[in-house]
Amino acid sequence: MNVYDFDGTIYRGDSSVDFYLFSLKANPSLVRFIPKQLYGGILYTLKKIDKTRFKEFFFCFLQGIDANLMVKRFWIVKKRKINKWYLKQKKSDDIIISASPEFLLRPICSSMGIERVIATKVDIKTGHFRSLNCKGIEKVNRLKKECHIDEVDEFYSDSLSDYPIAHISKRAYRVINGTVTKWNID
Repeated sequence: MNVYDFDGTIYRGDSSVDFYLFSLKANPSLVRFIPKQLYGGILYTLKKIDKTRFKEFFFCFLQGIDANLMVKRFWIVKKRKINKWYLKQKKSDDIIISASPEFLLRPICSSMGIERVIATKVDIKTGHFRSLNCKGIEKVNRLKKECHIDEVDEFYSDSLSDYPIAHISKRAYRVINGTVTKWNID
């Protein structure tokens, strides 16, 4: 079975940032959350909070939208950013694993016939995290816990932070600007 990171790998860009900008454009009153987001950014820069807490500050804008409706609208427009190389090789037993919010990825993955999505669990109404940020070693932990998998056939990612999961893969590939190359992890 194959495992794929989402942002920068099968999706051209960062889906969380794109979703935020899409939501802001559709609902300009979300600017009222910018001071809180900036405050979180300052605390993170000063190393007063970790990345998970920073991302909670970022996702506070969810309090100002109907996120389910906005996600549907978002994927109608942004579906085109799924890399064609992935669409050509995808299989129904693929696993998508990502630090992005599960509520954001599950609809697009389901529309592509991919049912196994492991991602950060974020409360769709508050932006609070219900799980650890699904990044780095946490991807391996979640893969083992949720899918009972200790080894991956093929893994694809754009990020060096995914080394832990590349390390448990028979074959790993780096995806840079839509180009797939073998990832030499030794």
